[in-house]
Amino acid sequence: MQGTVDGFSYGLVTPLVAYLMACLGGALGLRCTTRALLVAHSWRPGWLALGSAAIGSGIWTMHFIAMMGFSVEEAPIHYDKATTYASLGVAIVMVGIGIFIVGYKGASGTALFTGGTITGLGVASMHYLGMAGMRLNGKLEYNTFTVAASVVIAMAAATAALWAAGQVRGLMWSVGASLVMGLAVSGMHYMGMAGLSVHLHAAPGSTSGDSPAALLAPMLIGPLAFLCLAGVVVMFDPLMIMGKPDWAPAEHKPGVPAHPAVEHTGRRIPLRSRRDEAQRRSRTPQGR
Repeated sequence: MQGTVDGFSYGLVTPLVAYLMACLGGALGLRCTTRALLVAHSWRPGWLALGSAAIGSGIWTMHFIAMMGFSVEEAPIHYDKATTYASLGVAIVMVGIGIFIVGYKGASGTALFTGGTITGLGVASMHYLGMAGMRLNGKLEYNTFTVAASVVIAMAAATAALWAAGQVRGLMWSVGASLVMGLAVSGMHYMGMAGLSVHLHAAPGSTSGDSPAALLAPMLIGPLAFLCLAGVVVMFDPLMIMGKPDWAPAEHKPGVPAHPAVEHTGRRIPLRSRRDEAQRRSRTPQGR
């Protein structure tokens, strides 16, 4: 028996809110990536880790807010809590690998392609692992073409977002990158859901797990609280707003001292004055 699938039970509310959450997580994460490119190596891991957690939390929250609008008319839906939270861990770890590659190797060439690909695969892995945690009296079936298309969308858009974040050209570049990242997550999600069909079992059965409403509270309290904290960190860091350092690194060139000359307190006689005094004495007859 084929189930009747509805991905927009609440109209456009869940897609819009989900997209905004993906943009928020992407904005904070990519700004942290930009900040990591401007600091010393000792501070870089902390900023990259914060960015990875922000992006992972944002896309995870986006996915399950969007799933609040998903329903199958003939069967109630529940979620396995362990699998659901495992998808959050997968998102943070895989996105983190891609972020660290770009943070240390730069947003160009092979590093950008590798980091963007891994980040996109992290988004896709989070999505399909989260879907695997769904419990209902039936079986989920996917169209191979739409699954492949969703993964390609995630990798391409994630690569573009990381490239924009690595340009370090100010706030507007990061805003544009976050919009692209939100588009990557949302586009991948709904492309994958477009190829989903549910084959219900003939015999009625019971399903175990938590309902979407029961998962909403920890979703808001946990990841959203973290995103707010990350937002505070970004807000109070001037370099995150400017998008470039407000200081110039010291130049180390031959013949240029690393530190400014120390000014002595004693009286210093200019070289020209000493030469004039020596010439005057040479012209003075001896004995006088």
